[in-house]
Amino acid sequence: MFTAIMVIIVLGGIGAVFGLILAYANKKFAMEVNPLIHEVEDILPKGQCGACGYAGCAAYAEAVVENPDVAPNLCVPGKDAVAKLVAEITGKAAEKVEPRIAHVRCKGTIDKATLSYSYEGVKDCKAASLVQGGPKGCKHGCLGFGTCVSVCPFGAMTMGENGLPIVNKEKCTGCRKCEESCPKNVIQMIGINSHVKVDCNSKDKGAIARKLCTAACIGCGLCAKNCSYGAIEIKNNLAVVNTQICVEKCSEATCLAKCPTGAIKIAN
Repeated sequence: MFTAIMVIIVLGGIGAVFGLILAYANKKFAMEVNPLIHEVEDILPKGQCGACGYAGCAAYAEAVVENPDVAPNLCVPGKDAVAKLVAEITGKAAEKVEPRIAHVRCKGTIDKATLSYSYEGVKDCKAASLVQGGPKGCKHGCLGFGTCVSVCPFGAMTMGENGLPIVNKEKCTGCRKCEESCPKNVIQMIGINSHVKVDCNSKDKGAIARKLCTAACIGCGLCAKNCSYGAIEIKNNLAVVNTQICVEKCSEATCLAKCPTGAIKIAN
């Protein structure tokens, strides 16, 4: 009994001594944190999306305060409002941030797109894409297992009954988490002022693309021919819109009229 009591006393004494040493070391070597870092962090959206290029809001707050070369407008979800506040706190100049939203470049719904086989594996797009490129006939299209939905930190995406993700334009911040998670590169960020968008990602030639999906762009070039400003090109059998030309010069989307599959549509 006496031995047990002595062991407890000795261990307690050792613990107390080490506690005092750690407390002294913490006070002696503690580094003062610039209070501006906390001010910046407090106004950030806290989505921890990494769109700024840093590992979370705290890391960006520290970088933008301590490093004069880090711009105050890197928080994409925060848009201009947050950029201006960060600029005021840090004494930097903030360039205007163009708001962006996610665009799902696929309209290959379950009733329009063919399947190559029945997939019974893990319901994850990245996992499914490892099996012969996924079950969808078009190897460029959305696989529909909702990986993009699961990674969105702002709850801006849901899965529709038609097998494709739906973007909530009010909640989407353009943080790019969904874009980075898509193994097929189906999701793309577009400016909220974009006039038209191409709802397809297929690189297959027209006849093949149409066979695999009735909503596919077949690369016919009619949209490009009907654009008066040269804002549309056909690259790899797919229509590609130059958003800058489209927004600056076009006031009427004449390119939509002749599209045989409806793959090009009004955006936003």
